[in-house]
Amino acid sequence: MATKAALVNGEERPVKRQGPNSPMKYFGGVVGMWNEFTRFLIDVRAEMRKVVTPSRKEVESTTTVVIIAVFLFGLFFFVVDRIFDFGLHTLLSKLGGLQQ
Repeated sequence: MATKAALVNGEERPVKRQGPNSPMKYFGGVVGMWNEFTRFLIDVRAEMRKVVTPSRKEVESTTTVVIIAVFLFGLFFFVVDRIFDFGLHTLLSKLGGLQQ
C-alpha cells in the first residue's frame, strides 16, 4: 500500500513485473487451464446427473411417430415430384421442346 504522502502527491509504487523467463509465465497458464478443465468436468458430472433414460414404452412411441412421419413426407414429396414432372412435361411438349 502506498503511504498518505505518496497518495497526495499522486505517486504509486511501481508494479513488480515478472521477467521474460519467469516460471509463473509458463506454469500460471497451465494451472489456470487445469482449473478450467476440472471445473468443466464438475459441470459435466452435474449435468449428467440430470439425464433421464427414457423407458421402453417412450422409445417405442417416439420411434413409431418418426417412422410414420418419414413415410408421410416421402409420400408428399413423391406426389409433388409427379405434379412437377407432369407440368414440366406438358409445358415442354406444348412449346415443342420434346422430341418424340
